[in-house]
Amino acid sequence: MKLCMIGVGYVGLVSGTCFADIGNQVICVDKNLDKINKLKSGICPIYEPGLSELIKKNYLAKRLFFSSDVKKAINSSDIIFICVGTPTKKGSLNVDLSYVFKSCKEILKHTKKKKILVTKSTVPVGTGDNIENYLKKKKKLFTIISNPEFLREGEAIRDFRYPDRIVIGSNEKKAFNTMRKLYSPLINKGSKFFKTSRRGAELIKYASNAFLATKITFVNELANLCEKSGVNIEDISLGMGSDSRIGGRFLRAGPAYGGSCFPKDTKGLVSTAKKYKINLSVVKSVIKSNSDRVNLLIRRIDKILGRNLKNKKISFLGVTFKPNTDDMRDSSSLKMIPYLSKKGALINYYDPSGEKQEFKKIKNCFFKNNIRENCYDADLIIILTEWDEFKSIDFKKVVKNKKFKVYDLRNLYSTEEMKLNKIKYYSVGRPLAK
Repeated sequence: MKLCMIGVGYVGLVSGTCFADIGNQVICVDKNLDKINKLKSGICPIYEPGLSELIKKNYLAKRLFFSSDVKKAINSSDIIFICVGTPTKKGSLNVDLSYVFKSCKEILKHTKKKKILVTKSTVPVGTGDNIENYLKKKKKLFTIISNPEFLREGEAIRDFRYPDRIVIGSNEKKAFNTMRKLYSPLINKGSKFFKTSRRGAELIKYASNAFLATKITFVNELANLCEKSGVNIEDISLGMGSDSRIGGRFLRAGPAYGGSCFPKDTKGLVSTAKKYKINLSVVKSVIKSNSDRVNLLIRRIDKILGRNLKNKKISFLGVTFKPNTDDMRDSSSLKMIPYLSKKGALINYYDPSGEKQEFKKIKNCFFKNNIRENCYDADLIIILTEWDEFKSIDFKKVVKNKKFKVYDLRNLYSTEEMKLNKIKYYSVGRPLAK
C-alpha cells in the first residue's frame, strides 16, 4: 500500500519505517527541512535501538522516502497517517491539538481523490468527529479512522512487529477491511486485530496509559510504606504480580514516571473527563502523587548527604526517563539536578545517549564520557536510569573517594552485596542490610 506519515517525530518515523519494512511504500513528510535532509543522509534524529539500520535498509530499497512536499506526499498516497505531537498546553491539563488541525488544513487543501485518514497521534475522545466536521467541505473524500500506537521507547521496533493488539476505531465497516489488509503481516503472526468505534479507540489509548501510570504510582507509594515498616518492596511486587488478575509488569518501584506519554496522557484524560462533567479522582491522585515523588526523592538526598550540599560531589548515572532512549521529557533528573545545583552541589552526569541540552546552562553541571570519569571523586552516586552498563559496576575500582555513597533509584544491586563490600548503599522501598 502507499502510505503517508505526516510528522517525522517518534511515532511517525518508527511507524513509517516499520510499515515500509513489511512491504509498503511510505513517504514520511515533515516541514522541518533539517530533519528531512538528515534522514536522507542516513542520520537518524532519535535514539532508538535498531531504527537507524532499518531506515537505511528501507530507504535504499526505495520503500521509504522522506520529503517536505506535503502536497505530493498526500496525493501519492492511499492512506494518510497523522503522527504529530499532542502536548499538554502550558499551565493547564488541556491537550494542544493545533498540530493535528494544521495537518488537517494541509490535507483539506491538497486532497483531490478519496483517502483514508488515520490518527496515530494520541487525541481526546471526539477528536475524530471534530476532524470530520473540519473536513466537511470534502467530506465524501475521507474515511476517518483512529489507530492509536502503543510503542514503548527503547522497544519500539519489537512492539510494532509483535503488538499485543492492533486497535482500529471506525464508524465505517469497509475501513476495517482495508486496515486488516495493511496489518495482515502482523495479524498472521498472531497479533490481535481489535475493532471498535472511533471514539472507543481514542479512549482505549488514554485509558491504557492512565492505568499503567496508576500501577507505577501505586507501587511507588507502597515503597514509601515499605521503607518505614522494614518490608522489602520487591517481595510485595512479586507477591502481587504473581496474581494473574494483576500481573507483574509496571510494579517496579523507582523514580516518578516520565516520558512522552504518561504525563501528558493522564492530564489529557482528566481534562477530557472534565468536559463531560466526570471526576476521575483516581487519575487526579496519580498525577499529584507522581509530581510529589520527585520532591520526596530530593528530600532523601538531603538526608543522605546532610542538609548542607555545598561543594558535595554528586554523580548521576543516567538522566533520561528510561533506558534505550534519549528522551528527557518529564525525567526526574530535570527537577533533581537544578535543585542540587542551587544548593551548591557539584554535579557530574553520564548517560549512554549523550550530553543533554537541558543541562548546558546549569551551574556546576558537567557531562562525562564514561562511568569511571563520572564517578571518580563522587561523594554520592545516584543511579537514575537502568541502562545495562550500570548493572554490574565495581564501585570500589571506579571511585577514588573511599567514603562515597550510592543511592540506587532502580534497585539494581543487592543490599547484602553492598554491605559485604562495605559500601554505604540506599535503595527504594528496601530495608538496609542487617
